[in-house]
Amino acid sequence: MSATLAHAVEPTTAPTAPMSSEIPATTTESPTTTSAAAAPEPAAAPTATAPEATASTTTKSEKPTADEPQNALTEQFTGYEWKALNEFRKSVPEALVKAYEKPEAKTTPINLWGVRIDPTNLVDARVSVVLMKFLRARNLNPTAATEMLVETLRWRDEFKVNDACKEEFPEDVFGKLGHIYGRDKQGRPVVYNVYGGNSDLNAVFGDVDRFLRWRVAFMEKSLALLDFTTVDQCIQVHDYAGVNMSSRTPESKNAASQASSIFGSHYPELLYKKFFVNVPGYMSWLFWIFKPLLPAATFAKLAVAGSGPKSIGKVLLPLIAPDQLPKRYGGEADAEVFEKK
Repeated sequence: MSATLAHAVEPTTAPTAPMSSEIPATTTESPTTTSAAAAPEPAAAPTATAPEATASTTTKSEKPTADEPQNALTEQFTGYEWKALNEFRKSVPEALVKAYEKPEAKTTPINLWGVRIDPTNLVDARVSVVLMKFLRARNLNPTAATEMLVETLRWRDEFKVNDACKEEFPEDVFGKLGHIYGRDKQGRPVVYNVYGGNSDLNAVFGDVDRFLRWRVAFMEKSLALLDFTTVDQCIQVHDYAGVNMSSRTPESKNAASQASSIFGSHYPELLYKKFFVNVPGYMSWLFWIFKPLLPAATFAKLAVAGSGPKSIGKVLLPLIAPDQLPKRYGGEADAEVFEKK
């Protein structure tokens, strides 16, 4: 999909490359606001088709044992998902060894998306929710899910995600590119990517590596708002107001491509819904042209919400209460963070 028509599959976090350190999830009052922002970011390339689920996951199902820890999210797992999860758990300790290339990783806890994962005791409700994301992204195939987990942990270690989360980024460059404000009616945090937030494209994309570190840090910040007990996904609003053809530079396209690859490969099943708003007319047709190229499940998460508060609000208000939705998007919230100069 076009780099300008924001990424189709994203995942929704996690400051956890080094195994020894954990970054606590942040707690915020509702509505939540942050001005560390999400910059122009393309549609994540559809994840490569995963191997089909094995016979063991498709012909049999299991129920959780009586002593299996449960929460509101695990209670929604199907019997087939429990079957796949039990198989997946067996491979996690060795997956950590493979990812970090250290024998001691087999017994060393890590922190992924704010959830502590202890390979010696994986029977934990929040851990089950995290592992299920990899399984669902791979059609409940434990082998394929294990491979995805290994690659994700390896990438996090090499990218140094924890360091990116601690890095200070210039407010005048990235401060208006994105915000986290409020939650939907089910408690999901709402993340706004403001593509026209900074017209100085060289400042934003001139250093692609810096842009990617900032973008990953912003993703991690949004995912820190998930508790993986009742809420495990985000809603994204991609605002294209002010975007034009000149916004596509070689640097921005390179950054967009790399960001899409990162989020499509290493942040599975963390997006509930993505809305495109204030999309220029010349870009709207791209949404429909690329529809046949996207998996049906992916396309179902995407929606074009029109332009202007009235049109946008008509689409967003059924999901987001007026006091949680900024006025510029059809709600009643003042949301001053969007108005800063």
